[in-house]
Amino acid sequence: MPYPFALPELPYPYDALEPHIDARTMEIHHTKHHKTYLDNLNAALEKHPELHGREAEDLLRNINAVPEDIRTTVRNHGGGYVNHSMFWRMMAPPGQADRPPRALESELERAFGSLDAFKDQFTKAGLGRFGSGWAWLVLAPGGALQVISTANQDSPLMDGLVPLLGVDVWEHAYYLKYQWRRADYLQAWWNVVNWEEVARRYEMARG
Repeated sequence: MPYPFALPELPYPYDALEPHIDARTMEIHHTKHHKTYLDNLNAALEKHPELHGREAEDLLRNINAVPEDIRTTVRNHGGGYVNHSMFWRMMAPPGQADRPPRALESELERAFGSLDAFKDQFTKAGLGRFGSGWAWLVLAPGGALQVISTANQDSPLMDGLVPLLGVDVWEHAYYLKYQWRRADYLQAWWNVVNWEEVARRYEMARG
């Protein structure tokens, strides 16, 4: 849906990811942080009606074509809006699926050696991101699966990559429960990965 963008509802209650991600963190993350990115993105676009028919993802894919006076805002707040809109769907209540669907797991094994090797590389990307940012599983233009990390709210879309799975490693995503212990947060987060959504995104990206 193009401008004005709206705050998406979560596909589950705030407490649905307990005990791995606490309800209060989810509520603040969604209604305060995500809402701020949304509001600032809409405010920036208000003065550029020529962009009002564009999807937020499309603005990020073509970030260098965004007018210079709002480009940084769109990069930061548009990135935050899009990243979080995906992030909520990339998680699901624990117990729904411990492993990816077999077809996706086979692709991860082909790319990384094993599911555990992929999870280890992905976790290291999250731990290795200094300061705030994200870790991602992405599909590159040539069809290769890659693990990357991005700073702040930068989106893989800006580099021509398709995000399949992402984890927010900004402190606001985990500090109430885990304080400085990002490693504990990332270990717990694997319990709420929505593998069906990752598989769906992968199949769509491959066409």
